[in-house]
Amino acid sequence: MLTSARSRFYGLNLGIPLVCAVVVFLLFDMTRIDIAISDFFYDPVHQVFPLEHVRLFEQITHKWARIIPNWTGEAAIIGALLSFIWPLLKPQNRPGLLRVLDKARLSKPLRFAYRHRRDFLYVVFAFFLSTGVIHYLKGHTSVYCPVETTQYAGKIEHKEWYQNFDLLKVAGDGRCWPGGHASGGFTMLALYFVARRYRWRHSKALMYGALTLGFVYGTTRVLQGWHYMSHTFWAGIFVWLSCWLMALVFYGRRVLEQPVLNKPQPMATRVLPNLDGAHPSA
Repeated sequence: MLTSARSRFYGLNLGIPLVCAVVVFLLFDMTRIDIAISDFFYDPVHQVFPLEHVRLFEQITHKWARIIPNWTGEAAIIGALLSFIWPLLKPQNRPGLLRVLDKARLSKPLRFAYRHRRDFLYVVFAFFLSTGVIHYLKGHTSVYCPVETTQYAGKIEHKEWYQNFDLLKVAGDGRCWPGGHASGGFTMLALYFVARRYRWRHSKALMYGALTLGFVYGTTRVLQGWHYMSHTFWAGIFVWLSCWLMALVFYGRRVLEQPVLNKPQPMATRVLPNLDGAHPSA
């Protein structure tokens, strides 16, 4: 039974992304499908991607869209920092300070941050790892964006990522593979793994929401000629693996593989982290 649960866990979280990677490589990187898709949104007469020059479209889909992952990451950093205040001050041993915190309505937020320290730190590190992996791959593959290539009136010859890949040093000036904007949306997958820790019944909704956000972010850049469609898929694969690996470090397999709860647990039996931020079954 344990072996079956373990196989299912690794099959879903590791096996499926690896299969997706093979499919994307064979379907996109080894064919011209990427170029065929981008051709739909390119005006060959004027040699431009029309949506690239629509200021409102750029503002909404590229600049405003950054708010969601940016604010999530900032909230996680703030929560992680606040989580150290309660044990540092020890207001439970200082009645006067506790009354002040209660009056200022700070006790509950500080207790909450303390109880969920591991979750806040996980989100911070998951975002950090995901961003780091994407930046590493961008620099070590040196892929140029469609609008920069001769295919679309640019100056650089189009090459696939594996043609330029260099493990140890920067491969060139191109910074287009995988999709950076798409990866920002996909980083919200970290919240899915937090929800899986608590076996929240709506955790899949978080997963689908994060995947949708990443694909929307990535697709809008395809429409503007700043990415190929495969760049979005690759970003999703690498961010998923990064968030999952970090979740294994913070929570452990036994916690993450537990089935979700179909009904909310009574308060008396609900599984919550200890005040030191550790999960009882981690």
